[in-house]
Amino acid sequence: MAKKAMIEREKKRQALVEKYAAKRAALKEIANDESQPMEERFKARLKLAKLPRNSSATRLHNRCQLTGRPHAYYRKLKVSRIALRELGSNGQIPGLVKSSW
Repeated sequence: MAKKAMIEREKKRQALVEKYAAKRAALKEIANDESQPMEERFKARLKLAKLPRNSSATRLHNRCQLTGRPHAYYRKLKVSRIALRELGSNGQIPGLVKSSW
């Protein structure tokens, strides 16, 4: 069950990132604009801080779509090395041959 929970949590984060992307970009532009008065830039930073933490794109993490594992992730296939090996052994990935010594 923990695997599904992490996958679902990551999907929720992705939805929040998409929802707040435009607002975050606009606030960051104001906050980093040197021509703006200091008060305006500070207000923009405060508004940015009040947005949900998970709406930041840096909170996203690549996870295996089958197991939820965050490490050894193959971006092209969106699976971890363990899931890749299992799928390859079962012949479910075209062109992939598992080598044995």
